Amino acid sequence: MPNKEEEKEFRSGFVSIIGRPNVGKSTLLNSILGEKISIVTPKPQTTRNRIIGIKTLPYAQIIFIDTPGIHKPRHKLGNKMVKTALDAFKEVDIILFMAEPREPEKGDQFIIRLLKEIHSPVFLLINKIDTVKKSQLLPLIERLKNLYPFKEIIPISALKQDGIDIIIERTYDYLIKGPKYYPDDIITDQLERFMVSEIIREKATEITEEEVPYSIAVEIVEWKERENGIILIRGNIYVERDSQKGIIIGKDGRMLKAIGTASRADIEKLLNTKVFLELWVKVKKDWRNNLRTLEELGYK
Repeated sequence: MPNKEEEKEFRSGFVSIIGRPNVGKSTLLNSILGEKISIVTPKPQTTRNRIIGIKTLPYAQIIFIDTPGIHKPRHKLGNKMVKTALDAFKEVDIILFMAEPREPEKGDQFIIRLLKEIHSPVFLLINKIDTVKKSQLLPLIERLKNLYPFKEIIPISALKQDGIDIIIERTYDYLIKGPKYYPDDIITDQLERFMVSEIIREKATEITEEEVPYSIAVEIVEWKERENGIILIRGNIYVERDSQKGIIIGKDGRMLKAIGTASRADIEKLLNTKVFLELWVKVKKDWRNNLRTLEELGYK
């Protein structure tokens, strides 16, 4: 006898996750997929590219698009990041607008104004509900209802995976019958090479000083599989100033060694094999404002 999931009409579609920087978009995507595919750090603006995560169920395939946080750009990299986020508004079936459980800030209000020109259904996801009392949350939901005709308002904690099943259920309700775009075992369209560079950038961001992370870029320059099955990976960590290079390397190379050790552990989990990782630190002055360099590093 078929179960209820098998009896459901198969639906598919594209869902964009948007919001201010550091609101929890990447954490949400990782929680939905049950796998880490998007960089997560406590620092804002760590997602720089559009990252696709694919959730395949017996009755649906939902393609989630994690975008950079929408913010006022201060350099050409910032312009590209915001353009990537705004492009994600277009031609998606559903938009998930993430906000924190407090009065909307200027950045939230700016996004809401943009949403008024969009015809796709918009869900409001109020993230980090574990940080406030329920008595504070309910009046806030009532006030947020007046800002925009959200189709759904769902309180969640992406970090604690609270509300994830509800998001998937409600998303299915708004999708229409459609094909399976990707094979069942594919959870992202990102190449392993890109994901490895993101792991290295994440570790460098977590380990280094406050001002350095925004100036960090990573390029994989060599990838070889040896006969013994070990993968040799050589990568360049780029910064904008000599002083930043010194911080990344650290005294007697200790900082760079810590970045390499932490990166290798996660890369080996991703690739399911032993990895020999070699990292170099190089200066590319003002790379965030150099369009040619941005394109070379994959920021389209």
